[in-house]
Amino acid sequence: MNTKTDIGYISGCQVCRSPKLTTVLRYGNQPIVQAYLTKKQLNQPETTFPLNLVYCQACGLLQLDYIVDPQIVFPKNYPYRTGLTNMLIRNFRALADKVTPEYNLKLKDLVIDIGSNDGSLLKGFKEKGLRVLGVEPTDAAKDANKNGIPTIQEFFDKNIAKKIINKHGRAKLITATNVFAHINNASDLAKNIYSLLDKNGVFISESQYFLDTFEKTELDCVYHEHIRFYTLKPLIKLLSNAGFTIVDAERISAAGGSIRVFAMKGKRPQAKRVKDLVRKEEKAGLYNIKKLKTFSEKAIQAKRELISLVSECAQKGTVVGLGSPARANTLLGFTHIDKDLIAYLGEKSGSPKIGLLTPGTHIPVVDEKKIFQEQPEYVLVLSWHIGEELVKKIKQLGYKGKFILPLPKPRIISN
Repeated sequence: MNTKTDIGYISGCQVCRSPKLTTVLRYGNQPIVQAYLTKKQLNQPETTFPLNLVYCQACGLLQLDYIVDPQIVFPKNYPYRTGLTNMLIRNFRALADKVTPEYNLKLKDLVIDIGSNDGSLLKGFKEKGLRVLGVEPTDAAKDANKNGIPTIQEFFDKNIAKKIINKHGRAKLITATNVFAHINNASDLAKNIYSLLDKNGVFISESQYFLDTFEKTELDCVYHEHIRFYTLKPLIKLLSNAGFTIVDAERISAAGGSIRVFAMKGKRPQAKRVKDLVRKEEKAGLYNIKKLKTFSEKAIQAKRELISLVSECAQKGTVVGLGSPARANTLLGFTHIDKDLIAYLGEKSGSPKIGLLTPGTHIPVVDEKKIFQEQPEYVLVLSWHIGEELVKKIKQLGYKGKFILPLPKPRIISN
């Protein structure tokens, strides 16, 4: 991960460098979604950065046109922990079970996870007797090392790749889940992964899939961590430029809808579903700027309806939020729904966000137990992409009020 170049305003596409970038949706200037505040920090200036979703008319990549320094976006005290999200744990276990036999991984083969957070993904591979190694720049690496998952606490770049090769050899499997779209210098990133991979190894990336984002009006998945929003065409271009063939791809449910891509070195046969997905993207209009702009229209309409609905509910009773995922801060910032409308956000016990305030909107984050104790009239489900699962769980835990689901169309669900 190069932290020195491609920072600030980007006038050319991150994959093909074309200057033909067209704005799809403007979010205004927004804070970093994980830059939670202490009460003391409320008395100090808060930094915000431009947040605009743009489309490259040359290669079809959707991306941000302003890249914030990764040292700011992913500081050492970055509060997110993969292990707190049950959906991701299930996804990672299933991945280990699927690819170990499929790619004939043997005992002591090396598996590397880039942006490995607390090591949750690598646990499943370690249990199968494989050597594992994480690369993670934040203090989540310390948690991983404590839990027996060897992790290098650094940003991934050319030098780290060389050090790993010298000490551990090349990897039979490299994964990058929910980070392959986060790291600047996309071309260098792909080349560094190529150098680290064994000649018959496989690179697997998982990224939020813009086809899902588009179909479900997931306007809240746009924030400064996500600097690229992948569809298959630009991904094929990016990886083939580095010497890879995308041998397979599949849609998965993680993170509200993601694309899992399998890439190997050299020219190789491509699974039929890669071509099928490209056709589906074309049919949906993801390479047509006029069609893409309907995403903007739906997002603005959802914004208006959500502000109206939450304001109405706040006049009738107390509204609180369930969870404080990163995406929630885009939603709250874009709609300007703040502490005047939402009393607090309830996070899972153990979350490092508890006791802090949300960036920009300054809503207190508390232990979710408070929701069951106080029984507020309305709960805004901020991880709405797993809303059904969460509503069921919160009902079972004893909440008796009403739920607000914010997207794709704001609505109330009675208990």
